[in-house]
Amino acid sequence: MKVVVCIKQTPSTTAVFTVQNGVVNWDDPGGKPNVLNPWDEYAVEEAIRLQEKHGGDAIALTMGPASSDEALKTCLAMGCTEAILASDLAFEGSDTLGTARVLAAAIRKIGDVQVAVFGKQAIDGDTGQTIVQTARKLGWTPLTFVSAIKELDPAGGTITVERLLEEGKETVKARLPAVVGVVKEINEPRYPSFMGIRKANRATIPVWTAADLDVAGGVGAAASKVDWSNVYTPPPRDTKVEIIQADTVEEQARILVDRLFQEKVI
Repeated sequence: MKVVVCIKQTPSTTAVFTVQNGVVNWDDPGGKPNVLNPWDEYAVEEAIRLQEKHGGDAIALTMGPASSDEALKTCLAMGCTEAILASDLAFEGSDTLGTARVLAAAIRKIGDVQVAVFGKQAIDGDTGQTIVQTARKLGWTPLTFVSAIKELDPAGGTITVERLLEEGKETVKARLPAVVGVVKEINEPRYPSFMGIRKANRATIPVWTAADLDVAGGVGAAASKVDWSNVYTPPPRDTKVEIIQADTVEEQARILVDRLFQEKVI
């Protein structure tokens, strides 16, 4: 069985960026190295567990610059069997839809993939959109907010998951192949082993370009793109605070209700 885990290399949660003349200085994260997106650690762990239980391969996949291979090496050190980097100048500036096009094309190129696993979202963009957009491009069922994979039947072609919702939990059964977006409740990510780190550092990670994936006209500047050309601080809000004074709590509550009626809040 083939499981692909789609990951992203992101700035560290402790990184500090500066903005000059409306432009973010992405090249200076305050001395903090980029890392494997923390939400993706749970996706990597789940992909490895599926590989350990059902056999086959757990393949880490990302789209990004050449430096993104560091995040892929983390996946290899944790236990992924392979890693692939989709990197091309044509991909630069892609938004979530452009990213989904590239990831879907890479998953199709890998071939015979039963499950594609994603973390809940990336800590830089925080949209959580790439999961469902990739599923749409592949024509697969998206299963989001998954807190447990209860059953996976590769032979029967089905997967049963538990989804964590605001009002409770939901059990869903779907046909394979499927795209699964996981939340942190699903597992506890393992630490990379020393031998895993040594093996990952020696690994040669293949790089797939736009030509390899036949998506040159569907991403980046030629299609959907994120524009960070003007970043600014929101204007300060004009607010005032009134402390309600009264002899009793009941009287304070009555005055508060009167104020809320006056302001047409209630």
